[in-house]
Amino acid sequence: MRQPPLISPHALPADASISRRLSLHAMAAAGLGMSAWALPPSAMALPIKTLQFPRDFGSHPDLQTEWWYITGQLQAGGKPWGFQLTFFRSRIASAQSLQSPLAAKQLIFAHAALCDVQGQKLHHDQRMARAGLELADASESDTHVYINDWFLKRQAVAGFDATKASHYSAKLAAKDFTLDLEFDSTQSLLLQGMNGLSRKGPQQEQASYYYSQPQLKVSGSITAGGQRLPVQASPHNRAWLDHECSAAIMHKEAQGWDWIGMNLGDGSALTAFHLRRSDSSHLWAGGSFRAPNQIAQIFAADQVQFEPLRYWTSPHSKARYPVAWRIQTPAGRFEVHALVDDQELDSRASTGAVYWEGLCELRRINADGRSSPVGRGYLEMTGYVEAMKL
Repeated sequence: MRQPPLISPHALPADASISRRLSLHAMAAAGLGMSAWALPPSAMALPIKTLQFPRDFGSHPDLQTEWWYITGQLQAGGKPWGFQLTFFRSRIASAQSLQSPLAAKQLIFAHAALCDVQGQKLHHDQRMARAGLELADASESDTHVYINDWFLKRQAVAGFDATKASHYSAKLAAKDFTLDLEFDSTQSLLLQGMNGLSRKGPQQEQASYYYSQPQLKVSGSITAGGQRLPVQASPHNRAWLDHECSAAIMHKEAQGWDWIGMNLGDGSALTAFHLRRSDSSHLWAGGSFRAPNQIAQIFAADQVQFEPLRYWTSPHSKARYPVAWRIQTPAGRFEVHALVDDQELDSRASTGAVYWEGLCELRRINADGRSSPVGRGYLEMTGYVEAMKL
């Protein structure tokens, strides 16, 4: 099995995307200098447009950065697990005019993680490859992205509009675990921001095309400890998909961000994020809340507040992460609590960053000030090891 090349983190240029997921990763390839990653002199704002499906399920190679991201929880082997799989695409501007089939015009990266909640153990792996020569690619017509035998693919559901129903399959055989999972829609697409155009900073060009598919039903199997474990029937087998692409850069004051995507037990979906300055002060925020069969409520930048409640210091990177938060939104007040503190991922062998991403419990704060569990989902935290910007 072909493994990703190891790249010194000191040789990795910072990523040029404002978007939540890709900005955390310093996209790099062996032999490419800093100029290969540069944006045009002035980044243009993304135009407002109506996203078209199934086309916009696919890749957008003219935009600099893009990812397909699925996180969730499942029951297997009689216990709960959390999982993450992410495929990234990065456009190398300086290589676009090259004629060689070996030119690295697009790079594909992938991360996989499996969290044993009961055992308090995180497993993770990563890959990278240049697109082409049937080694890696991302289809433009629909979701189908792969690196060698790692893949994520969408299929239409007969009799349903593409915005209403999808079936996804993914298989990522990592060094000490395997994700072999299927995902089925239970709800329609959730367009984030203004009909799919999501602001990620105070400047107009800091935006992305962004949709989510919350409340995905999970089936299939995982392999852990050399044992294949079928996903057991449970109403808690739920996943969250994000697909986002952008051509913009992070705001110069941004240190990093914190983001949640939460599936509630009643079928609701909550997204919230904020960008932080180096002194941890608020720079920008946003998110959404959608109750079942309702129109999504989109949050303005001044309507979301994150307050840390508890910290954990990584024995690996020495970074200090808030692993519990209180979050104020127009849809109510919530708390987020990590189910496993050590869910830090070191991706310096592929996309270049060290970040925290893990399964958490969501609690709603009631009128009496007490909190009660209402769902689970993933929390992502970046910029705690070093600033996530150019």
